[in-house]
Amino acid sequence: MPAEIDIYNPQALGAPMGQYSHVTRVRAGELLFIAGMLSGDTAGNVIGEGDFEAQTAQVFRNIGTALQSAGASWGNVVQFTTYLVHSQDIAKFMAWRLREFPKMFGDGKYPPNTLLMVDRLVKEAFLVEVQTIAAL
Repeated sequence: MPAEIDIYNPQALGAPMGQYSHVTRVRAGELLFIAGMLSGDTAGNVIGEGDFEAQTAQVFRNIGTALQSAGASWGNVVQFTTYLVHSQDIAKFMAWRLREFPKMFGDGKYPPNTLLMVDRLVKEAFLVEVQTIAAL
């Protein structure tokens, strides 16, 4: 049974403040939990050191790879949790999503996302990490 995913914004909550939705309702046979992805390559090297945009692109490439490993795609994503090291990167993150999410989520239904600021990530050079939940 394929997952039934309904991503929406209740009118009573108002419009989201970015490329995300307030609610995802899921009926699924299986859930996929993807650990926080960083901008590392297969050897553990930091891709895009000092370059927030390059790191964000690599993070989402890594998420895409993880989704594909389970036979899933962006349409299976039901939630993101994003961790940023610098609050100055919030606008850059929002701009990246504004540009890239319409390509990834063609139906315009963007999964809920919680955005958190943290002191640092596992390596000092990492600027962004994104954890993902998908329904299969």
